[in-house]
Amino acid sequence: MANDDNQGSRMIHWAWIILIVCFVNLFINYGIRLGYGVVLPEMIRTLGFTRRQAGDIFNAYLFAYICFSPFTGYLTDRLGARRIISLFGILLASGTLLMGTVQSFWQACGFYAIVGIGAASMWTPVITLVQRWFFIKRRGMALGILSTGFGLGFASMGKLFPIIVARWNWQYCWYFLGIAALSMVVINALLLRSKPEDMKLLPWGTPPNIEPVLKQTPPGQKLRTIYGEILATSRFWVIGFSYFLIAGALYIITTYMVDYARYELGFPYAKASFLATVHGLGQIIGVLTVSFASDYIGRRMTIFLSNIFISAGIMGVVLSGANTYALIASIGVVGAFYGATFPMYAASGGDYFRKEIMGTVIGALTLLYGIGAIIANRMAGHIRDVTGSFHIPFIIAIVAALCASILILFVRKEIVSQQ
Repeated sequence: MANDDNQGSRMIHWAWIILIVCFVNLFINYGIRLGYGVVLPEMIRTLGFTRRQAGDIFNAYLFAYICFSPFTGYLTDRLGARRIISLFGILLASGTLLMGTVQSFWQACGFYAIVGIGAASMWTPVITLVQRWFFIKRRGMALGILSTGFGLGFASMGKLFPIIVARWNWQYCWYFLGIAALSMVVINALLLRSKPEDMKLLPWGTPPNIEPVLKQTPPGQKLRTIYGEILATSRFWVIGFSYFLIAGALYIITTYMVDYARYELGFPYAKASFLATVHGLGQIIGVLTVSFASDYIGRRMTIFLSNIFISAGIMGVVLSGANTYALIASIGVVGAFYGATFPMYAASGGDYFRKEIMGTVIGALTLLYGIGAIIANRMAGHIRDVTGSFHIPFIIAIVAALCASILILFVRKEIVSQQ
């Protein structure tokens, strides 16, 4: 096994290659995922979808995503992230290209569900992979850098999509992203490595005086045995239900904020789409500060404070009304702590559970997050159709974020994984 001195002889530790490739994966994946909310007003206008239908299309994605996330998490632990990310990336690209051909509600649901299956490889396996390549005291930093990918992806779509729509139409937004996703399949297959041991390396940042004891999950250990261990642990349910609540709060805002600004506040499409750019830029700031801070103040306290700020930011959205500057500031706050939320909850899978089952834990947590997002999307869209306003869903989001913040305080402080 190589030590840090041996690693220092290399020009660059392969962990950083892994981080760069995974960054691009998240950039493209979250451009596809969160870009839906940006292109949604144009799809509503040309295809005549209701808000409830719009929410159900995204829920088709989320349903497929959460069904396959535990599966991809388990396969990542057993077969390695490289194979899973590359294989499922083909589905991600195919579904995205098909979204550009949508003519009906059911087509949109079916094609976006394919995207969701492919996207299941772009969070749990990616987060697991990066955590395995970085020592525990460097994971907050690594996940912070990595997570700028989804913030930058969302911010870019907020600026790029209106230009594409003005030049061609909304279908080309999907074609552009589908081709980008397809190109990453080859790059992933060539450059990703599932764990440092494959290259006789230690995780980057490992102190010189630590020689990790390398354990492998017994080949005969079955999936139900692993899940039995996870589901019997109370801290899994506390973290998971907190994740469920904050995911619902965040998706109410993220999915519908451009639609809210466009049709409820009366903003022009380009101005309403700019909120996505603000949200994305806020994410970048958040992951580069909040995620780094978590290495010092702890994951639990970071999540607690982050959820408090999310609740305050959503309250700001409600109180801002059509005041452009106040609305932008509030969306920026939500974006900053949105960016930190998902890597912090994912890092909990590495901090509070043994590393051999890290991918399975993160996949299981993703299932609870996805259920929260699905319920929130459908509920918010339905209430908007019935009442003509997003105010009630936004207030529900405020309360959910506060409850998520309080719940995380019940997680025990002990950190199980030390590698």
